[in-house]
Amino acid sequence: MGQTIRFGVSLNSELLEKFDALCDEKSYQTRSEAIRDLIRGVLVQKEWEQSDIEVAGVLTLVYDHHTSDLAQRLIETQHEQHDVILSTMHVHLDHHNCLEALVLKGPGEAVQRLSQKLISTRGVKFGKLALATTGQDIV
Repeated sequence: MGQTIRFGVSLNSELLEKFDALCDEKSYQTRSEAIRDLIRGVLVQKEWEQSDIEVAGVLTLVYDHHTSDLAQRLIETQHEQHDVILSTMHVHLDHHNCLEALVLKGPGEAVQRLSQKLISTRGVKFGKLALATTGQDIV
């Protein structure tokens, strides 16, 4: 880890008040910790924009398992891209609805393509990819 460097940031008072309220809401001990997290978030987003860099993420799907052959179609798609899927978890939310969480890792383009294919599968009620990082280039 590199040397810690102090620098100043100029903000108008209204923006600073909102930032301080956000820091309190999110339980940051210092403004510096909040700023570090904001910077890391932007750097992770930048990783995702580079399709050849290995990234990680979690895809959440909600669907009615009674929908005709939907579960089978989702499984087939997952098997086609098994090299991008590290783990899956299947949860029965109620008699009809299931939640599936897939931990993904691979080239950004492959992770996004698989996620979009699963989200857009007919019968999926909700799908969202949460961006993460492998942590290799984030300090």
